[in-house]
Amino acid sequence: MNTYIKQIGLFIIFSIIISSCATKNDKAIDSYLGFDIPKEALDEFINSKMKEYNIPGLSMAVINDGKVVYHQTSGFANIDEKLPVTQNTIFEGASISKPVFGFFVMTFVEEGILDLDKPMYQYMEYPDIAHDERYKKITARMVLSHRSGFQNWREDDEDNTLKIQFEPGTDYFYSGEGYQYLTQVLKHILKTDDAGLEAEFQKRIGKPIRLEHTVYIQNDYTRKHKAEPYDENNKWVDWKNEYWFKKENNIFSAPASIHSEPIDFSKWMIAVMNEEILSQESYNELLKPHSKVPYDGFDVRYTLGFFNIKIPFTSIYSHGGNNIGFTSWILLDPEKDWGFVLFTNSEYGEQLGQDVFFYMLADPGRTKLYVVLGMVSIFLILAITFLIRWLIKRIRKPKSKMI
Repeated sequence: MNTYIKQIGLFIIFSIIISSCATKNDKAIDSYLGFDIPKEALDEFINSKMKEYNIPGLSMAVINDGKVVYHQTSGFANIDEKLPVTQNTIFEGASISKPVFGFFVMTFVEEGILDLDKPMYQYMEYPDIAHDERYKKITARMVLSHRSGFQNWREDDEDNTLKIQFEPGTDYFYSGEGYQYLTQVLKHILKTDDAGLEAEFQKRIGKPIRLEHTVYIQNDYTRKHKAEPYDENNKWVDWKNEYWFKKENNIFSAPASIHSEPIDFSKWMIAVMNEEILSQESYNELLKPHSKVPYDGFDVRYTLGFFNIKIPFTSIYSHGGNNIGFTSWILLDPEKDWGFVLFTNSEYGEQLGQDVFFYMLADPGRTKLYVVLGMVSIFLILAITFLIRWLIKRIRKPKSKMI
C-alpha cells in the first residue's frame, strides 16, 4: 500500500508541475474560471463589441493574481480631431466613485471619527430635508447601502425637491443623494470644504497606494488629458453647457465625480485584493451584503459601495458607472485576486463590461483548465485502480493457520 501511495504522490507532484507550466503564457491571460484567453482573442472581442455598440474610445485593464496583465486602449478620445485614446487618457468614472468612497469612509470609521450607525443629523442637520423628520433616522450605513429612502437625484422629480420615499432602513433604492449627504457630513466633521475633502482623500487613499491621476475634483492634468464625451448616437456632448457639469464642477461628488484611467484605478482594486489600508474588520463591514437589489435572474446584494453577485463558490463584487457621455465598469473577486476595469467615452460601457465578464468566464481556448481537469481525472482513475488492486490482494492473501 505504501508503494501505491508513493506512486500517487509522485503523480500529484508531476500534475502540479505540468499545470503550473501551463499558466506561464505571456500571450494569454486567465479568465475567471482559469481558462487561457489569448490576448489577441480578447482584443478581437473588445474591438468587435466597440463596433457593435459604436463606442468611440475605450481603455481597459485586466488583473490576474493581483497584477495587471493586460491593458488595451482603443478608438478615439476626440473623434473630430482624431486624437486616439492612450495610456494617459482620463475618463469620468461616474458611479464607480461609490465603492471607492465607501472604502474612504471606512478609514474614518476605523479612527472613531464616524460611526456607521449613528444618525447623521447628530453630526450635522440637513436643511434640504428638514421638512421630513424621518431623515433623523438615516445613518451612514443606510446611505452607503442605499437604504436611506432618498430618490437617486432630486432632479428626477419635477419640483426638484429632496424626498424620503420610505421609512429609512427598511428598503433599497439606489441614491446618489444619500452619498452627497454623507459627503456634507464628512466636510462638517473635518471642518473643511470640497477641496479639503479631496486633499484628505489623497492623503488617506491616493498617496498610500500611489494613485497618480485618480481624483474626485479635477486638476490641470485630468482636464488636459480627458476624453471628450459622446451620447448614445455617438454625437459629441457639449459638456461645458451640460447641467451636471455645471453643478458638479470643482465639487467633491462622492457618488459620481471620480476621474481616472485603468492602470491607476487598478492600483486601488489590487489594494482591496491585498486588504491594504483597512483592517480585516473594516473589510468585513465594507464587503458584507446589506441590501437585496431587485434584479431579474440573479441574486444581487449591495454592500457599503459594491454590488455583490451571489453565485456559489465566488466572491464577485462589481459596479457600473454612467454619466452623460461616459460609462465604466469594474469587477473583482478578492478571493481570486482577479478583476478588470474599463472606461469608455460612450453610453455603452456598462453593457460592454457585462459582455466582457461573460466572455471572460469561459473562452473557447480552454487549454489550461482542460490540462488541470485532465490531470485530476487521470489521478482519480489511477488512485481507484491502485485501491482496487490493493483490496484484491488483501482479499486473496492466505489466512494464517489456526494452531
